[in-house]
Amino acid sequence: MVEVIAAEYRQMEEAEVKERLRQRKRELGRHLLILGHHYQRQEVIDFVDFRGDSFGLCQEAAEHKECRFIVFCGVHFMAESADILAADGQVVQHPDPEAGCPLASMAEMAQVIEAWEKAEAICGKDTILPLTYMNSEAALKAFCGRNGGSVCTSSNAPKAFKWALSKRKHVFFFPDENLGKNTARRMGIPSDELFTWDPSSQLEPDETGEETLRKSKIMLWKGFCHVHTQFHVDHVQAVRMGSPNARIVVHPECTEEVVALSDANGSTEFICKYVNESPPGSLVYVGTEYNLVTRLARDNPDKRVYELARSQCPNMYRIDLPKLLWTLDHAGAVNVVRVDPRIKEDARVALKRMLTL
Repeated sequence: MVEVIAAEYRQMEEAEVKERLRQRKRELGRHLLILGHHYQRQEVIDFVDFRGDSFGLCQEAAEHKECRFIVFCGVHFMAESADILAADGQVVQHPDPEAGCPLASMAEMAQVIEAWEKAEAICGKDTILPLTYMNSEAALKAFCGRNGGSVCTSSNAPKAFKWALSKRKHVFFFPDENLGKNTARRMGIPSDELFTWDPSSQLEPDETGEETLRKSKIMLWKGFCHVHTQFHVDHVQAVRMGSPNARIVVHPECTEEVVALSDANGSTEFICKYVNESPPGSLVYVGTEYNLVTRLARDNPDKRVYELARSQCPNMYRIDLPKLLWTLDHAGAVNVVRVDPRIKEDARVALKRMLTL
């Protein structure tokens, strides 16, 4: 259920909102932990206790056993993951329950189960291991946990793929096709050993694609991040022509063609490290979400840091200071994220398998 912010919160002056946020943080003290994803707007980041990528923030939540209230400023699947890893008695809240992730929503469980059953019918039972990207809903993480699989991040995807292939002949990877392709490329897996499963056009067991599927090592779900598919080959080529000495770093959720033409690619944390550790005077173009690129430019005044193209996540942008204040003023009572206990148990199994990697 989506909570409605009282009108008075929208009518407050910005200075009053900020002062009340500072006061509320002081009042809640060690009982409160505010987490902020790198893609949050700066005024929100100014009030968080930790900022980072989705999994790193969930780890922070899991390590702070003393806090009662965990407020996750990100998109919904991140708050779900925090609740999965949270200790008994901790309450996870999300300032805007409507701030979802289109990528996570592209793998609907009914379609996933249908695809899984068809793939097993073609390739054989117990020949496929499911892996899901961290950017997925709790139900999909639970599905992987129940079926011997794991979760992975963009940074440890190669290790997770290698582990999965040591267990089974095939890996079914959800839900980001581009991350799967770029990971396979990095591992030296040829394109003819990849199979993209399009849920809008499901493969039937008697169709000619059966043999291709049987030969594949990696089955990829046809999902994508709308933020990172905004970067195109033309953007890279324009930088190469106009600034031949520039370096280009992108996220592996970008298309395979963009990643191949870039100088480096990696997780959000990798991108931050790449820019921060570039020599003074460097010219760096970054292919990821606008708010992070802006922050990297501000934090590295000795370098020239620019966006490869403008791409902003509107769902991350839904969270603002009035919503954050409303949530803190009603600590433990509004916008509470609760994952079904049965889903939580299986999803925790998948997340813990990733930690053991």
